[in-house]
Amino acid sequence: MTTNDSQASPTGGLSRRRLLVTGAAALPALALGNSRPAFAATVQTAGVAPAALVGFDNVMKTFIVERKISCAQLAITKNGKLVLARAYRYSDDPAVPKFTPTSLFRLASLSKHITAVAIMRLAQDGKLSLGASVATLLGLPTTGDARLANVTVWRLLQHTGGWDRDISGDLLYMDHTIAGALGVTLPISRDHIIQYASARPLDFAPGSRYAYSNYGYLLLGMIVEKVSGLSYESYVQQKILAPVGITRMRLGRTLKEHAATGEIVYESAQTSKTVTDASGERVPAPYGGFSMENRGPGGGWLASAVDLVRFARILDAPGAVLNATSIGRMVAKPEIGVTAGGSWYGAGLWVRQVTGHLNTWHSGGLPGTYTYTARLQNGFTYAALFNRNQETGSLSFDVLSPRMNAEIGGVTTWPTTDLFPRYP
Repeated sequence: MTTNDSQASPTGGLSRRRLLVTGAAALPALALGNSRPAFAATVQTAGVAPAALVGFDNVMKTFIVERKISCAQLAITKNGKLVLARAYRYSDDPAVPKFTPTSLFRLASLSKHITAVAIMRLAQDGKLSLGASVATLLGLPTTGDARLANVTVWRLLQHTGGWDRDISGDLLYMDHTIAGALGVTLPISRDHIIQYASARPLDFAPGSRYAYSNYGYLLLGMIVEKVSGLSYESYVQQKILAPVGITRMRLGRTLKEHAATGEIVYESAQTSKTVTDASGERVPAPYGGFSMENRGPGGGWLASAVDLVRFARILDAPGAVLNATSIGRMVAKPEIGVTAGGSWYGAGLWVRQVTGHLNTWHSGGLPGTYTYTARLQNGFTYAALFNRNQETGSLSFDVLSPRMNAEIGGVTTWPTTDLFPRYP
């Protein structure tokens, strides 16, 4: 069902984004043409793309035309200033409304570094120890596996907690299985997922290796609520987003009729049995094939590309949200060390050391969503969002990062005008 998450660095021209497909919960792929809108002769744009940065604009136009993607956004900052903010519409279909550089997209797994910042802020404020046992914090039973007591907050952040979706399935996409096992009706809640997971053995010893875990970030969201006394969404909005002037970001909803104001329309050829009730109805995968409400901390946020690059400034320097110690923790190497390629998963972000800088990046994918963000050397940060993910029959999405990277060296003079005031 999902394709997630960068496995190698976007430095130079190199990008080896590994596609991880959830085997047990994979949705059937249909012919891509079944859900395609009517495409325009040219890509329509909104927002600002200075002439000096036309190469990045052209990368996006080429990418979406090649892959028949109807909606996309790109935002770029240089040394903290917003220098490009662009929306792209490649459709003549009236069902694909015009939108702006601040329209909202599902972020998928780019939500994870937002949760990681919230956890770091709680630790910074002395309300949470990153070495604390998650079972103790949340009162989880360890009868299913005594090793659950060894799962720490750190290990959830760095995906070394002990759950491997390639072995036992992704718990965030097992709604029908969990409902059947617990004898409850759909939709299931986060508590149901935790009840089911806590009764099952872990897939490996906590801290012994890396395995990407959406469930681990669900638990981190529960920790934010337990420690702060606020809902997860309220804590992030009040303590993380408001101090840096971000007002649009919010958690998404599953059904199309519950979409937020200004949210784009998601497209996918995939269908699935709905997880919103027990009817067994097959629905478009983006609208009922998975629960956005349960994905919240690991994949449920809505934002614009402009919001994402504004959020990235939290990590660029100590400020109103995180101090230098907390920022260092965000990019710290895990206890298992680095990959063979020299990268590592920090706290909600992939990290690589380059000369004089730590580059960070992450990708995210859901049916109807592909997202990517990177903070690179020389003060360059970008976020690109799309309303279609890579599916059977489509061209690879892996080319985006190296194409963007290739344009950086070609810019001789960077714009100095800051567009952030135009897009508050």
